[in-house]
Amino acid sequence: MDQNTHDDIPAMAPDTPAKDQNNPARGQNTPAISFGNDNKGLQVGQSYAPITAQIHLPPERPETPPKPSSTIPFRRDRDFINRGDLLEKIHQLCSIPAGRAALVGLGGVGKSQLAIEYAHRIRESAGDLEPSKSWVFWIHANTAARVQEGFKAIADAAKVRGRNEPKADILQLVYRWLCNEGNGRWYIILDSADDLDVFCDAKVTASGQALSTYLPQSQNGSILITTRYKEVAWKLAGDNRSIIEVGAMTQTDALSLLEKKLGAQPATDAAVELVAELDGMPLAISQAAAYIQQAKPRSSVEKYLEKFRKSERWKSSLLQHEVEDLRRDGYVSNSILKTWHISFDHIRSKRPSAADLLSLMSFFDRQGIPEWLLKPPEKDDRQEGGNNSSGDRGQGSAEGDESDTSADVAFEMAFDEDVLTLRNYSLVITTNEDGDVFEMHRLVQLSTRTWLKASGLLERFKRLYIARMQAFPEPDYSNWKTCQQLFPHIETAANNRPTDEESCLKWTSILYYGGWYAQTQGRYDLAGEMLKKAMATQETILGKGHESTLAAVSAYARVLSDKGLYKEAEVLATQVLEGTTKVLGVEHPETLTSMNNLALTYQDQGRWDEAEKLELQVLEIRKKVLGIDHPYTLTSMNNLASTYWKQGRWDEAEKLDVQVLEIRKRVLGIDHPDILTSMNNLALTYWNQGRWNEAEKLEVQVLEIGKRVLGIDHPDILTSMNNLASTYWNQGRWDEAEKLKVQVLEIRKRMHGIDHPYTLTSMNNLASTYWKQGRWDEAEKLDVQVLEIRKRMLGIDHPYTLTSMSNLAVTWYYQGRCQVAIDMMEDCFEGLQKTLGQNHAHTENSLAFLHHWKAEEKGKQNP
Repeated sequence: MDQNTHDDIPAMAPDTPAKDQNNPARGQNTPAISFGNDNKGLQVGQSYAPITAQIHLPPERPETPPKPSSTIPFRRDRDFINRGDLLEKIHQLCSIPAGRAALVGLGGVGKSQLAIEYAHRIRESAGDLEPSKSWVFWIHANTAARVQEGFKAIADAAKVRGRNEPKADILQLVYRWLCNEGNGRWYIILDSADDLDVFCDAKVTASGQALSTYLPQSQNGSILITTRYKEVAWKLAGDNRSIIEVGAMTQTDALSLLEKKLGAQPATDAAVELVAELDGMPLAISQAAAYIQQAKPRSSVEKYLEKFRKSERWKSSLLQHEVEDLRRDGYVSNSILKTWHISFDHIRSKRPSAADLLSLMSFFDRQGIPEWLLKPPEKDDRQEGGNNSSGDRGQGSAEGDESDTSADVAFEMAFDEDVLTLRNYSLVITTNEDGDVFEMHRLVQLSTRTWLKASGLLERFKRLYIARMQAFPEPDYSNWKTCQQLFPHIETAANNRPTDEESCLKWTSILYYGGWYAQTQGRYDLAGEMLKKAMATQETILGKGHESTLAAVSAYARVLSDKGLYKEAEVLATQVLEGTTKVLGVEHPETLTSMNNLALTYQDQGRWDEAEKLELQVLEIRKKVLGIDHPYTLTSMNNLASTYWKQGRWDEAEKLDVQVLEIRKRVLGIDHPDILTSMNNLALTYWNQGRWNEAEKLEVQVLEIGKRVLGIDHPDILTSMNNLASTYWNQGRWDEAEKLKVQVLEIRKRMHGIDHPYTLTSMNNLASTYWKQGRWDEAEKLDVQVLEIRKRMLGIDHPYTLTSMSNLAVTWYYQGRCQVAIDMMEDCFEGLQKTLGQNHAHTENSLAFLHHWKAEEKGKQNP
């Protein structure tokens, strides 16, 4: 029967009685039934043939066309922060005919909030458009079912004809309605369109057509997409020109959001630090504010920040705290960590090798991650730590070079695809022109590690990370460039101790070299932390007498000495020398290094005779075993010259300094730090010999090269600046001396603190410049401060303490406090006699001051 001719079928009266009773048997003669004059003809009274029933609804009544309206499911955010020109960019793309725009960024970065605000602005005021003439349709796009629900909502809001038919194709009906320009201007927001399969898989619709085909490019419509995945943006928006990257908030915007969420202005310093810790992520800031608000008065920005910085466990707990937000889809988490875990799970299911790469990268410092360090150093290691279920990284075969080349190509292509996947999810970005250095948000790294811990994979990838970091080289000068590039990742490694013994030993090796490099750069606190961890772990695993343990203890002792903790350094250095002598023998290189380090500790304490004895012993053995040109032999010669210098034996010091300098120039080249040390030491010898012009020439040269090679904040360069200032002082160029000394003092205070020996030396030298300028009160203030600290740190008999006593006595004398000055200088002279001996230059200078002052005082009494 033709369905279009149903008007000729008579309708059954609603009150016709049923004829169920006394049905005659099949084949029986049945009389015809007459319906009277209103319905002429014979009708079948009984039929035993199959009967097909078809029900037809009455024609759909025309509905009054509705006025343009909105299906935005969220109210406007009163805490919305207008982030630069993002809304303007959206408007520019969506205001053109058939315009499309895609907001791409991490979950929790604020894409949906921007879309909500834009949608409300369209309804209220959108340039030349009146609100009543624009439709705004919101579609939750995280699943195919919800997209189709969104289309049904459009059909209902627009009262699309035919939508109520049982077999109505809603997608097709809405598509046609959207294409009809007579229906007015419309905007569609596809929110959380994170899965490409939702829009590109034809199996998700009854028609067998992908959902993307139902998004028309109509002149009267625009589509705004929010997505975490850039590939979705390309597919739905068209090209890069239609993609708007949404990143973290600026500090100003982040602070404004925090203030709005808290309802009050927080303490500025703590707020700045908190939004920085939270990477400027809007959802994380909202979480923190909600936690603080809910926990009042027991919480505040300062208290939250303190908890957040306690440990990684605290960070994870705080960032998994759910915050209620009526403007977020109820199907998604309000915790930023849980939000990102969804992305990670999706990547793991689609491309496991990309998830493995993300897992490895989560252990590095968040910036400056070099591509070469992410790749295994050996082909055989390529599968290490990775999940190869995707089959993208083939094992290769042993069929010769051609096979290996194919495997290499396959690996590189797979790696590039992994990087692209992570970039498309906004989880990593490239930071250089070549695209081979990466950066991540610290919270993404934290979230990844939390995800790994929940999956039982944390230690597996930590081991892989530690293995990669063994690329950190021995920190000789020739390797400093590589060390500088990798050192931030070594700092991160220091806080990631593995659990298995083998990886722990690799970890201690990394920290040993890292601490050594930090020491060469003058970062003594950090060097000490690294070396102490290495030392403690090696003692536990290998024992105190093991060669590696002793090397770590020796390095740690030198750092203690650099920090001015001379007694503690001496105790450790003595233990190391005893241990290496017993285990390795007296002529072993490690034993000689231990002797050298103990001698340096004696030097630092002013025990120059003991230092000289050890240094001579080390030098003789090194000459015999290594030869005079070996770097270790030259180090011994340099150290002995330094001891001679401190003993006032300047001619002997000069002889050694010149010899070392000539050999180092020939072997190392002029820019090597050891050359600069030799030039500096020779300049000091000239200085003490009164050869100011020769000293100045060398010091200027050292300073120029050193600034370029080491940087102005390096301890050796600050020493060079200080020495040049002292030369200016002796030449009577006091203003130039003061300028350099003030600069050095400020940097040393910032780097080392006021109690450090280097800082005290700078304060002492600046005071001596104030003398020459007649600024006695300023000189006295510094002299008193230095003396008190040195008494506390070094003791009353240390040569540096006695030097401070002498300096203060001079200041007091020229202030007119003559008798107090003489008394102080007499105490100083007695101490120097006992410590340095009668013939030392410092002792003789003190005695000369006493004779001169007493003579002057006698002359005053007997004019």
